[in-house]
Amino acid sequence: MAKSTKIPVGILGATGMVGQRFIQLLERHPWFEVAWVAASERSYGKTYAEAAKWKMKTAIPPRIAKMKLSAAEPAGAPKVIFAALDSDIAREMEPAFASAGAAVISNSSAFRMHPQVPLVIPEINADHIKLIEQQSWRKQSGGFMVTNSNCSVMGLALALAPLDKAFGIESVFAVTMQAVSGAGYPGVASLDILGNVVPFIKNEEEKMEEEAGKLLGKLKGGQIVPASFGISAHCNRVAVEDGHTESISIKFKKKATAEKIIKAWREYRGMVADLKLPFSPAEPIFYDERVDRPQPRLDLERGHGMTVSCGRLRPCSLLDWKFTMLSHNTIRGAAGAALLNAELLKAKGYLE
Repeated sequence: MAKSTKIPVGILGATGMVGQRFIQLLERHPWFEVAWVAASERSYGKTYAEAAKWKMKTAIPPRIAKMKLSAAEPAGAPKVIFAALDSDIAREMEPAFASAGAAVISNSSAFRMHPQVPLVIPEINADHIKLIEQQSWRKQSGGFMVTNSNCSVMGLALALAPLDKAFGIESVFAVTMQAVSGAGYPGVASLDILGNVVPFIKNEEEKMEEEAGKLLGKLKGGQIVPASFGISAHCNRVAVEDGHTESISIKFKKKATAEKIIKAWREYRGMVADLKLPFSPAEPIFYDERVDRPQPRLDLERGHGMTVSCGRLRPCSLLDWKFTMLSHNTIRGAAGAALLNAELLKAKGYLE
């Protein structure tokens, strides 16, 4: 059999929900191949099929099912690592891998707001990856860290980016209706969520408000100058399996019409369209004119889960305009976002 020319990658936290999504999305990826999986000590030495409570709607890839779980240590791991770890664990483990020379592409919140760690959505701020060169790990071992944002701010930031460019944003008010899969597995107890809305997700509102500023900020003089507008967020957990829906009101600095807002969304291709990245959707943002859309059950898989769907644009009696937004929280908001970041890093020469 011919030797694979794909880049070998490892997954930290491989048995969790985001780790499973990484495995699902990486199957048959043209550039990357899963070569190493690691999880907690209780899973070490087991096959992946034995250790993982597989929850994806596709079967475990047979090659991965037979793979033995390794200890979560840099020794023996590939030099490209996708990290799907709880933030407390990530705070210790991710720097250890970066110090050992690995490119750590993280889904955790532990280092998102670190001044030298890029928080990246490629369509919006691909140029922020230049922060990598300032990292101590990069200078000492060649390793580095890049993060993607919280799942609830991912779709919001994409919806706001073309509007901020066209009209300037003064303020944003957002109410989220977030899927239970965002809480991982086993997540929210069934008796707590069925027939219910839980109006609290720990640290979620704070993450939305501060991460949006970094994502939509500008790289100047080797540091990120955050976006100047404020965001007020209300976050709720609802009885939906996948898909974060958000109701958003927005105030602009310049006068905007509905036609111009929709045009800005439909024409937006972002900073990486010319790179032809495998996981980059043809339409980062889709505007749906139907009065009752977007809906998670019907619209979540648009662009293979990477397209953000907007709809119900109408005047707001308090601010200027309001609309509804939907994004796939475990694809665009987690594993798919990290995979797109990895593709950007490869295209820019950071993964050799």
